[in-house]
Amino acid sequence: MSSPLSRRGFIAGLAPGLVRAARPRMEQGVQMGDVIRGQAVVWSRADRPSRLVVDWSTTESMANARTVRGGLATAQSGFTARVNLSGLPAGQTVFYRARFAEGRDESEPAAGSFRTPGGNSQDVRFLWSGDTAGQGYGINPDWGGMRIYESMRRREPDFFLHSGDTIYADGPIPPEVKLRDGTVWRNVTTEAKSRQAETLDDFRGAYLYNLMDENVRRFNAQVPQVWQWDDHEVTNNWSPSKDLSRYQEKDIMRLAARGRQAFLEFAPMRISKSSRDRIYRHIPYGPLLDLFVVDMRSYRGANTHNRQEVQSPETVFLGRPQLDWLRRGLDRSKALWKVVAADMPLGLLVGDGKDSQGRPVWENCANGDGPALGRELEVASLLSGLRRSRVRNVVWLTADVHYTAAHYYDPGKAQHPDFDGFWEFVSGPLNAGTFGPAQLDNTFGPRVVFAKAPPKGLSNLPPSAGLQFFGEVRIEARSRAMVATLRDLAGEALFEQRIEYTGGV
Repeated sequence: MSSPLSRRGFIAGLAPGLVRAARPRMEQGVQMGDVIRGQAVVWSRADRPSRLVVDWSTTESMANARTVRGGLATAQSGFTARVNLSGLPAGQTVFYRARFAEGRDESEPAAGSFRTPGGNSQDVRFLWSGDTAGQGYGINPDWGGMRIYESMRRREPDFFLHSGDTIYADGPIPPEVKLRDGTVWRNVTTEAKSRQAETLDDFRGAYLYNLMDENVRRFNAQVPQVWQWDDHEVTNNWSPSKDLSRYQEKDIMRLAARGRQAFLEFAPMRISKSSRDRIYRHIPYGPLLDLFVVDMRSYRGANTHNRQEVQSPETVFLGRPQLDWLRRGLDRSKALWKVVAADMPLGLLVGDGKDSQGRPVWENCANGDGPALGRELEVASLLSGLRRSRVRNVVWLTADVHYTAAHYYDPGKAQHPDFDGFWEFVSGPLNAGTFGPAQLDNTFGPRVVFAKAPPKGLSNLPPSAGLQFFGEVRIEARSRAMVATLRDLAGEALFEQRIEYTGGV
């Protein structure tokens, strides 16, 4: 009696070449994220159900490599999967090799490397920016693709903070964009990016589009990331009052749920078992740095005129649970520097139309000159609480507004002066249109120390105009100082600010 024919043997009998085609593929490469002492997340995506497997070693030859089997890539996860590596040595370069396995079949491996956080004697250097592939500017092979990602990779940072708008779900990528000078910006296009995202697969397709760029994939393999989100992961300026008249889906919270699911599938972040949908989190990056990633989108009330005199459901911005979490975390932190990763600048006016009474509606917490009102009340309570607790050495980093700037918030010039002065640095976009600058309000006394934006009267300039930006932070172990540098498309320094450590916590 003959033995049953295996699936592998059946395929081999049909055509020898199909056996090789049956292997899983990982066309989107690998990403790393949320690296902390002893741990890191490795992410990838397969083309079929299979399991992510990662080997890691402290030598490039992969001698004495450890193997970690991760989660299953399934249709329910958009075929994404992640592995949490643990037991990593401090202050070393880790080499890794990832692959997908389906029975005996394995994909071709994808390799990368990263550095782990060190101790008190090791400097920390990281980058931040935001706003990827917006305003119709996608992957232009004639221009070299998303070139800013290659400029950032060459800086060899410890990690990269993506400050939101990781995709433009509401922004289709057309084949061509006609520019002011008569030239044409030509995009790689996909079916999913031919329209605004409404279905879960549409949102997934927006992330898959960015991963088609070889600069992005090369960057992802070598630079760990920390992702947060803002509005364009769902739709522009979304809040519970968002008008979806342009959409077939009319329920903003259903649309946001799809956007959130796709974000969590594709972000190289550690997913908490106790709060799987939560995006705000703490990244303890050794004794020199605590990173607090906030979420200014998920818990806000409806966008309004934002000038209410007392707190109410209308004035919610971070929300009480997140606000308390942030205050406690900053208060308890023993790190030399505390960085608040915000998805929007605190003092810039960002409009969202007008209400039924003709009053301006505000997207941000800022709402015009004067005392703290509306959403500013939450920010005021946080800043005043930090002053009372004597929390020192706090810096805010953000993107969102598509230009780069350095702001100093001065209590001596503020309408709400009950806080210690602090710096806020803004950078972006990453292969998107350039705008700005925006107007500051005086509630917290911000002063523009530096800004680089399009010339007056121009907006939505293409990446080829050169006004694409990222920032770099260096924390010096020896001096304890923080140095923030704003850089251009080529990685050249535009502005640098040294901030001395003030002692205490």
